[in-house]
Amino acid sequence: MLRAAGVGHGDEVIVPSFGNIEVAEAVTLAGATPVFADIDPVTYCLAPRAVEAVVGTQTAAIAVVHRFGHMADVAGLHEIGQRHGLLVLEQGESETPYAEVAQRRERAAYLDRRLRGLRTPDSGGGHTYQQYVVRVPGNGRPDRDAFAQALRARGVECRVPVKTPVHRMPGFRRDVCLPETELASDETLSLPVEASLTKREMNRIVSACNALGGLLQPAF
Repeated sequence: MLRAAGVGHGDEVIVPSFGNIEVAEAVTLAGATPVFADIDPVTYCLAPRAVEAVVGTQTAAIAVVHRFGHMADVAGLHEIGQRHGLLVLEQGESETPYAEVAQRRERAAYLDRRLRGLRTPDSGGGHTYQQYVVRVPGNGRPDRDAFAQALRARGVECRVPVKTPVHRMPGFRRDVCLPETELASDETLSLPVEASLTKREMNRIVSACNALGGLLQPAF
């Protein structure tokens, strides 16, 4: 899509650092340079204000990535694109059947009501819960990682959704200030929310998480 739009050598494309490296790689394959912008702490997608801050004379496009079932602020990003004459490309997530989305939302609502000591996802904006991503408060990664390890020991599958931001990976290292990206990579944890989960399994998730409250600072 970048090449078809004429984006290439000498151009810059604004991309998120929180997430998949493939977007930045696609930019370099097109001959352009990825420029990283910070995310919105609620949606984990590019924040329009952060994008605006890094628009420069070489900027040709914005690569918008929807994350975890949250939609990015597409209207805000398109407004920036129109104002600066930039191409705005969107990378969506895999389509999920409506019935499964409804079941995921049911399970997410169950977790929202019962979890203690964690910051649960914002349910607004038509969240489809491709992943149920919580924040583990504390002093950063050691708290989140200890929490995840303790959950696994109690039989609850969980995973760190973004272990390393792209701007800290070899080949893409940048000396940039992305505080929300850094904090999200240190605090986020994805809990099970699949439609196949039974009520007993949901109860196990809640019990295991709430039993670990002593590891955490007071809830947000």
